[in-house]
Order: sequence, then structure tokens, then C-alpha cells
Amino acid sequence: GAPSCSWSRSLPFEFERGRSESSGDEDDDDEDDEEEEVEEEMESDTRARFGTDDGELDSDDDRERMINLSELTPYILCSICKGYFIDATTITECLHTFCKSCIVRHFYYSNRCPKCNIVVHQTQPLYNIRLDRQLQDIVYKLVVNLEEKEKKQMHDFYKERGLEVPKPAVPQPVPPSRGRPRKVLGSVFRIPPELDISILLEFIGANEGTGNFKPLEKKFVRVSGEATIGHVEKFLRRKMDLDPACQVDIICGDHLLEHYQTLREIRQVIGESAVQDGLLVLHYGLVVSPL
Repeated sequence: GAPSCSWSRSLPFEFERGRSESSGDEDDDDEDDEEEEVEEEMESDTRARFGTDDGELDSDDDRERMINLSELTPYILCSICKGYFIDATTITECLHTFCKSCIVRHFYYSNRCPKCNIVVHQTQPLYNIRLDRQLQDIVYKLVVNLEEKEKKQMHDFYKERGLEVPKPAVPQPVPPSRGRPRKVLGSVFRIPPELDISILLEFIGANEGTGNFKPLEKKFVRVSGEATIGHVEKFLRRKMDLDPACQVDIICGDHLLEHYQTLREIRQVIGESAVQDGLLVLHYGLVVSPL
């Protein structure tokens, strides 16, 4: 049978009714004797079910119920490979969890969550994933021999290829600091230097007849300075599902921008008036293309 885990539950208070209806002909002494007998029976029944004041419950079976692993399986399965989580990894944007190898392989060709389709990161989705060690520990405790099988498979994988089997990381004790405090290190992840322009896309409206379109999910985008206004328009058309007949006008300050202009050129020519908090501000509107 499937492995199971137990959860505690409250015990039902089931007292049998030990007192019967007395007839109207019984005298008061008999009624008092019967009441005392009922109280003694209830007290002894309580001790039998719950133990004495100094003792514990008679059996763990009275406190616990068994849960089949199948009831918990939907919460510990990877939706990509349909297997139990291995190196459980969570997307920080939507908190959906997958096997590490599964989600890394998925991000080779997509920047969206496989479950909810949210954009994890425009260019580097691997920046927004984190290992969930607590969840992985739970999976290993629930599924019998899963951890041992995984370690054996990893060992065989490296041995078959003549590679050194990696040793598990052992946390090193942090020595007490002496003298001046050390400078706190920044985040491990760095934004690639080629993504040197951050833009803010502000929607200024749409004329009648432009058809239905989806609002832009995120208006902050980091791209290369070599990207052109034509690239920005293609990005907007794809994200908003715009009709081909819909024209996109992109404006920076008071200037209507041309497709061939690069973002770096626009920032240099227009200057600080186009920048807000370090962001190149671009306004876009939708109009119907003239016939």
C-alpha cells in the first residue's frame, strides 16, 4: 500500500446514556441511588477513554488518523515532469514550484511560468527562482526511499561518464568578526551589462476603431541601448495582441519617434528631459491606420 502520514485530531466525546427513565412509583431514595450509579459509570467511562489525570491517552490510534500519500501527491508533484519534486525550486513572481532541472530547461525557450503563464522576467527568468529546501525535506520524508534513489542515480550518472561525484555542500561556521565590520556583499545576481537602458512605457490612449487589445502587463523593461523604436513597437504589438491595422505612435517628450532610432541615440539627443528616475520614458498611443 502507499506510505501514509498521520495528523492529530480531536477525540469525540461519546458518553452512553446510562440513565433510564424512572417510573413515577419509585421513591426519592431509589432515584438518588440511581443518580450516583450513573455518575460513577460516566466517571469510570471517561477514565477508560481518556486515561487518568496523571496518565496519558491509552493509544495513539485514538488521537491520530492515517492519511494516504495519494491525498498529498498533488501538492508534491512537478507539473512539468509529473514526478515528485527533486531540488524543489519556486518562482518568486508567482510562487509556483517545479523540479530545478525542469524549470531551468523550460526557461531555455520561454520566460513565462508553465502553470500560470505570467512573465517571470523579460530577459533573464532564471534571476527569479529560488530553491525551496523546506518543501524538498517534506517530500523526502513523505516518499519512502526517494532521497536514497536520487542520490544513487546521481552517483551512477557521474561514474558512467568518468566524472567526479560532487560532494554535498557543508555549511561552514562563520568566524566572529574582528576589527572593522566587513562590507555587506550585494545580490549574487547581476544585470548583464548589455542591458544598459531601462525604459518606462506609459499608455496615453487609443482612438475608436483600434479594436480589442490587452493591457500591458509590465510597463518597466530593461533592454539594450542598440534596440530601436521598431523593436519597441514589435514588443507592444506582441504583448497587447494588437490588430495589424492598428498603428502604434511612440513619443518621447514632444518628439514623435521613428522606427530606425535607437534608444541610446534618443537618450543622448533628448537629454535629461526624457529621463525620470533613471528611466527613459516613452509614451505610446494607438490609432487606426489611414487607408
